[in-house]
Amino acid sequence: MSPDISVVICAYTEDRWEDILAAVSSVRAQSLAALETLLVVDHNATLLDRLAREYKEPTGTTAVRVLANAGPRGLSAGRNTGIAAARGGIIAFLDDDAVAERDWLRHFAEGFEDPRVLAVGGRTLPAWESGRRPVWFPEEFDWVVGCTYKGLPRGRVRVRNVLGGNASFRRTAFDAAGGFATGIGRDGDKRPLGCEETEFCIRLSRARPDAVLLIDDRSVIHHRVPAARERFRYFRTRTYAEGLSKALVAQSVGASKGLESERRYTTRVLPAGVGRGLRDAALGRPGGAGRAGAIVAGVLTAAGGYVLGTVRARRGGAAFSVLPVDARSAGGEGAAA
Repeated sequence: MSPDISVVICAYTEDRWEDILAAVSSVRAQSLAALETLLVVDHNATLLDRLAREYKEPTGTTAVRVLANAGPRGLSAGRNTGIAAARGGIIAFLDDDAVAERDWLRHFAEGFEDPRVLAVGGRTLPAWESGRRPVWFPEEFDWVVGCTYKGLPRGRVRVRNVLGGNASFRRTAFDAAGGFATGIGRDGDKRPLGCEETEFCIRLSRARPDAVLLIDDRSVIHHRVPAARERFRYFRTRTYAEGLSKALVAQSVGASKGLESERRYTTRVLPAGVGRGLRDAALGRPGGAGRAGAIVAGVLTAAGGYVLGTVRARRGGAAFSVLPVDARSAGGEGAAA
């Protein structure tokens, strides 16, 4: 028997209106129907009201509920609001600017047939607004645009953490470890921080040492990459922000666990990427030198962000908080459809 799955989509801006509608439509088209879709709006009354009107009348087989973020501004609190309001035993997360392939939820559900599994993530592919990958943009840094990057294992494999825009968890995972930490992840249009799902997964594994976390690359979504994020300026900003985020994660869970996967990535995956870029440049293939240079620049800016973030964390103490997730924090429902 397939589990009941609630899908949470967090939204914050009307600029993504068509993307949000497409995301909801992709959930409604799943081969394994979701129990419900929860649209959590992050402190934007206009968007909240517009979505409440859009989904006022029930259509299709999947109910859509529109909620206001009941916590502080930001992605983590929005997800926590969705978790608290969700009715399903499995809670899946989809980015508001992504669309899921038809069997996305079905493959998630298969992973949870093993009772030890508390989380299943998927594969996120970039949908470049320009129509193709910029020639200088290395696949090893696709996490910059919220996508699965070169170096992650393929198939259905055990991992330290899943990636938050394409992930699912048992409800019991949040009972054991609390919710996502506020103060680490995205906060509207501010600096593009991240890693809240990394911190949560490490905390979950500590609370439940027997827990199994998987990635199944058959659970595929397509994440839109706007033109502004195809530019080197955004690449540099995002890698720097990742360094800041990793410093917060290390502060929360310790550098040993917080940087465990990153050490392999930095010492093995990235040098191989530089080598491929230089080889392509020597063979006259377009973008080879640019990709090698972008990898080096990405490492340096991320390292700079990590150093500064570590210094700030030591001076200022904790910049984030973790709260339990329960139904009492799910206030602010805008509409039910």
